[in-house]
Formats: sequence, structure tokens, C-alpha cells
Amino acid sequence: MPEYKLIYFNTRGRAELARWCFAYGGIPYNDDRIERDNWAERKKEMPGGQVPVLMVDGKPLPESLAITRYVAKQAGLVPKDDLEAAGCDAIVDALSGIMVEVAQKIVYSKAEPAEKQRIMKEEILPNKINPFLNRLNERLSTREWFISDKTTWADLIIALVFSSLTPKVPDVLKDYPAVSKLVEKVQSLDSIKKWLNTRPVTDN
Repeated sequence: MPEYKLIYFNTRGRAELARWCFAYGGIPYNDDRIERDNWAERKKEMPGGQVPVLMVDGKPLPESLAITRYVAKQAGLVPKDDLEAAGCDAIVDALSGIMVEVAQKIVYSKAEPAEKQRIMKEEILPNKINPFLNRLNERLSTREWFISDKTTWADLIIALVFSSLTPKVPDVLKDYPAVSKLVEKVQSLDSIKKWLNTRPVTDN
């Protein structure tokens, strides 16, 4: 098995899905977390001066989705069927885009809390999150897993994204019971539950 080192900030952010995939597959890796105070120095080591970076036997792989897709495949979370694999990619791409918008407009925004709440309630929820949840819930109402007949990284990102949104929007899944059930099911997997109980405590 290759030697893996995942380099990112000491936060969940764009590396957390890869960490979930590592956990699911029981794949050992070095979770190299950079503190903000050390970033200026460490930045020089990174391809393009950005993180996350996955070192595979000393060779760097940049870009969060490329990293996560690679780890998901090693963990058995990418379907062998090409169309199902593409379906996973579509879900991951869509949810990643939504989370980028949430990060920009809510998490890292310097707007006042009341303005952040307005943006979430009046812009992001009705225009982005709820329409997507409607699609997810409709499909999951007749299936155990979203893409395949077993767990894929699409299921992991659904659980990760909406469990991360819940502290900001407590009733985000109130009208979407099938999605809520999937989130609980993924978080109850032994490997994921262990990671959630032992990962470093961070704000985001």
C-alpha cells in the first residue's frame, strides 16, 4: 500500500471528504494539519502554493476533488460501472459548488450575523439548497443508497454537507426525511462514527 500524507489546514474544509474516505476504507495516512501561523512558511512547499495536497509515496497530488476521487477509489467508494461513477461525480461536483458558495457568503464572510442569516434564508436555501434537497429526497425515498446498491462517496458527501449545515440551519432537513435517514445511516457506519468521535475539534 502506498504511503499517504494529506496536507491541509487544521480545519475540516476542503479536505474533510477525503478524510471520511480514508476512514471508510480503513486506509492509514498522515493527517498533516497546518496551523495558520505556519502557513507562510509551509506555502512554499505546496504545488501552486495551495492546499489540500495529497502526498502519495512522496509525489504530490493537488486539488481537493482530484484527491478525494483518488482516495474514494482506493477505499472502494467509486462504482465500477462507469455511468454510476459519473453519477457520483455529478453529486460531488454539485454539492461542492454549493458549499463553496456557503463558505464565501456565510462562513468566511465579514458581513454582520443578521445579514448572513438573511442571505442563507432568502438566497442560498430557496435557490440552491432546497431544490437540490428535493431531488435527493425523491430518489432516496425508494433507495437505500443514492447511486448504487452499496455505499459510495456520493453518500458520504451528502452526509458530510448536510450534517455540516445543520448547526447553521437546524431545520434544513425537516422536510426531507429520506435525506435525513441517509445522513444518519452514513454517520452510523462504524468507520465513520469512529472518525467523527476522534477527529480534532475545529470550528469548521
